[in-house]
Amino acid sequence: GEPGNQREQARREARAHGRIQSKEKERSEQPMPQDAAQENEQAAAEQAQAAEQPMTVDVILASGSPRRKELLEREGVSFTIRVSEVDESLEPDLAADPEEAAKKLAERKAGAVIQEVLAENYTGMLIVIGADTMVVCDGEIFGKPASISDAKRMLRRLQGNTHEVLTGVSVWLVSAPNAEDVSLGFRTFVDRAAVTFHPQTDEQLAEYLKCGESFDKAGAYAAQGNGAKLIKHIEGDLDTVIGLPVTRLLKEFPDLK
Repeated sequence: GEPGNQREQARREARAHGRIQSKEKERSEQPMPQDAAQENEQAAAEQAQAAEQPMTVDVILASGSPRRKELLEREGVSFTIRVSEVDESLEPDLAADPEEAAKKLAERKAGAVIQEVLAENYTGMLIVIGADTMVVCDGEIFGKPASISDAKRMLRRLQGNTHEVLTGVSVWLVSAPNAEDVSLGFRTFVDRAAVTFHPQTDEQLAEYLKCGESFDKAGAYAAQGNGAKLIKHIEGDLDTVIGLPVTRLLKEFPDLK
């Protein structure tokens, strides 16, 4: 009856299992064809090499500023430059909060470049750096002067006084093993420096304005150019005043190097 059938079934399964095992034994004892052995060795060597080499990270500076470019180059960072036009106007609540404004503009600049890069189906590991520098005097944000008279107004306010320079830095990390699988993260910080100007007469300011370096600079002066003569004292990092606190940036994001 029933138990006999079950025993027969079990014997058949055991025999089949034995046959499979002996076949596997034969196969494992046969020497591997030369090509396959070489391929395996090559694959193992490539894997070991990949493990040794850290994954390369592309770095983009989302700024057309020659000063920021020089500061990053000075630290030995390899990067490319890509600039995307962004709206730099500030809503009233941001204009009243310079630190938040500097962060927001840095994020806008980096974010605009990220969008462009992702639209091109980027794959790989990418870091994008956006930055924005603003001069703040008695709570008022001094952007880039709109005209000579605007530049004069700013410098008159700054002479003989101490003002603050804020540089917002926004660092975006993109991981895209393939174009469909993209993960994004970003962190933004603000670095501050206090800058005190020597007292200046209107003639001295007019002389400075003649050199022409005021117009694409927040606060109408270049700390690394002729504007250095206007400065009596800096409390904080000169690089922050120039436009990118690279020492802090590399400390917080060591992957950049």
